[in-house]
Amino acid sequence: MLLPGFFSFVIGIIIIAFIVWLFGKSVKILFKFVLNSIIGYVFLLIFNFFGSIFGLTLQINLINAFIAGVFGIPGIVVLLALKYIFKIII
Repeated sequence: MLLPGFFSFVIGIIIIAFIVWLFGKSVKILFKFVLNSIIGYVFLLIFNFFGSIFGLTLQINLINAFIAGVFGIPGIVVLLALKYIFKIII
């Protein structure tokens, strides 16, 4: 069973990949972006699984996945701070 939001996540990656391709960036940058987004998506899934025990969850979307993929655990901490301390909806 696919998770909710999975198709919109994949479509978002495809759209951004197309935009990067249009601007003539190298394939290496495109591959790195897609790989980091996938890793971030997995990080967010794992975090939401264990964080739900303590009532801490984050939305799984393209921006959050990219931040978590590029910055790793510190990125997730920043997203949590933005959501719970500063009350910014991400």
